[in-house]
Amino acid sequence: MARLGTGIGWRPEIADVVESMPGIEWVEAVSENLCPGHLPDSLLRLRERGVTVVPHGVSLGLGGAERPDAGRLAALAERAQVLGSPLVTEHIAFVRAGGALTASPRLEAGHLLPVPRTRDALDVLCENVRIAQDALPVPLAVENIAALVSWPDEELTEGQFLYELADRTGVRLLIDVANLHTNHVNLGADPAEALAALPLEAVAYVHVAGGFERDGVWHDSHAHPVPRPVLDILTDLASRVAPPGVLLERDENFPDGDELRGEVEAIRVAVEKGRASRTAATVGRAPRPSGSGSAADDGVRQRLGLAQAALLSALVAGTPVPEGFDRVRLRVQARALAGKRADVVGKVAPELPVILGARYRPAFLSYAQGCPMTGGYRRDALDFVAHLLRTAPGEDEDPGVRRELREWWLERSGPAPRSTRAGARLARATRRVLLRR
Repeated sequence: MARLGTGIGWRPEIADVVESMPGIEWVEAVSENLCPGHLPDSLLRLRERGVTVVPHGVSLGLGGAERPDAGRLAALAERAQVLGSPLVTEHIAFVRAGGALTASPRLEAGHLLPVPRTRDALDVLCENVRIAQDALPVPLAVENIAALVSWPDEELTEGQFLYELADRTGVRLLIDVANLHTNHVNLGADPAEALAALPLEAVAYVHVAGGFERDGVWHDSHAHPVPRPVLDILTDLASRVAPPGVLLERDENFPDGDELRGEVEAIRVAVEKGRASRTAATVGRAPRPSGSGSAADDGVRQRLGLAQAALLSALVAGTPVPEGFDRVRLRVQARALAGKRADVVGKVAPELPVILGARYRPAFLSYAQGCPMTGGYRRDALDFVAHLLRTAPGEDEDPGVRRELREWWLERSGPAPRSTRAGARLARATRRVLLRR
C-alpha cells in the first residue's frame, strides 16, 4: 500500500484551516457530499499542490442483506476518478433494511449499524465487497465501525471477522482506533486482542477521532478532542506495523486552528512512540478462524435481511425489541439516531430551525417517533414539514410560521425549483388569495 502520511478529514467548515495546516499530506472527503462537476475550490487547490484526496463513502451499506446498489457504486467510482484517488473507502455496516427481500417497508437508519459477526453475515459481506471491488477503478478499503449494541449469538470476534474478510476478498482495512475504544467501553471488546487478530499487512490507513462518555456509554461523536485511550490504541497499532496513513476526523463543533494542529501533532507523537517500540507484526496474532466460507445464496440474504429489518424497525419505528438484544442499549441507540436525524436535517435544511426557532428540535423528535426515515435526509426534511402542515396548529402557533413552512415546502417539493420570474410570482400570489376565499 502506498504511503499516505498524516492527514485530516476535509470539511467545508475548516477548509481554510486545512489548507494552511503544515505537514498535511492527504485529506479525506465524504463522497456523498461531493459533486464531481463542481468540486469545492479548496479541494481543487489542495490537489494542485499535490495533496492526495480520498473519497470516503457512508451510504453504500456493504453489510446489508441486499447486493450493493449499482448507482451508488458508480457514484463512488466517479468521485475516485475525478479526484485521481489511489483508493476509496467505505464501512462494514448496514444502513438500511426491509424492502422486496423481506416484503416489509424499506427503512433508512441514517447511521452506520453493526453487522452480526456470524458466518451467514460474513458470506454476504464478502460477496458484497467483491461486487464493489469489481465496480471500482481503484482498491477498496473498509472500516470497522463503533457500536452501542451487539448482536446475540455471534460466532466470531471482531478481529477474527475482519481477518477472514480480508483473507477471503483481499480487501484493504481502514482501522478506526476510536471505534476500537468505543467497542471496548460499550461492548467489553479488548482493543489489543482485536489488533493482535488483524492481518496488519492489509491496513490501508487509520482513523483517529474523539467522543464522550455518558452513563457508561461511549458516544463516537467526532465532535470532541481525541482522548488519551484512543491515542494509546494508536500507539499499540503503530508498535505492530507502520500504518501507511493516519487521519484525524472531526465532523462538527470545530475548534480553532491551533487546537486542530495540536491534535494532529498528538497523533504524530503517538505513532512515533509506537514506531520506537515496534515488534514483529505477527507476534500475538490470534489463530485464523476455521472454514473458508461460501457464496451467500438468497436464503442466507433473506435471513440476514429479516434480522436487520427487525433491529432497525425497533430502533426507528418503535416495534418490539428482537430477542437477545439489550433493551436499555437499544433505547440509547434509538435516542441517538433520532437526535442525529434532527441535527442533520437542521443542516440539510437550515431554514427550518430559523422558521421554527426553539420549537424545531422537540417538533422533529416528536415527528421522528412515529415516522421512520424512508429516504435520504432531504426527503426527511420535506416529510417533516409535510407532517407539520397536516397537523392542526396549536393555540400558541404563529400563523406566519405555517405560511413560511408552506412556502418552504412548495419551493422544494417539486421536480425543479419554482420560477422566480415576476409573472410566476404573481400567479402564485393570486392562487394564494383565491385559496383563502
